[in-house]
Amino acid sequence: MTKITTLDLTPFYRASIGVDRLFDRIVNQIDTAASTNYPPYNVVKTGDNTIEIQVAVAGFAQGDLEVNFQDGQLIVTGEKKILPNPDHVYQHQGISARKFVRTWPLVEYMEVLDAIAKDGILTVRLEHRLPEAMKPKAIAITYQS
Repeated sequence: MTKITTLDLTPFYRASIGVDRLFDRIVNQIDTAASTNYPPYNVVKTGDNTIEIQVAVAGFAQGDLEVNFQDGQLIVTGEKKILPNPDHVYQHQGISARKFVRTWPLVEYMEVLDAIAKDGILTVRLEHRLPEAMKPKAIAITYQS
């Protein structure tokens, strides 16, 4: 894993109050982006407030995958439970079945709606639901004469 050692964000920390967590997340994403690319995935915007994350999980059976939401992160893990079969001897094994952990930091008020595995693709549907108190609202102006 490559760590960023030459990028000094100190001036940003001094000039921006309360966004240090944002900078930490950006640096962490840069550090971990190159560390793994398995399994491949898509992020699809399906509506104004809805997103799908599609993860290629071909070969993983029911019980091999887990989807969790913890501390503002969506975590997808997979571990294929392979039982040795003495009748099978692989001449070539090109279908990957390695263990993986994929994480995506989610914005506040993002909710996981469901997770569906079909045709080798795990689809996790997400929706951004702002509380009523945080939605913009128009304030009526009263004119007095």
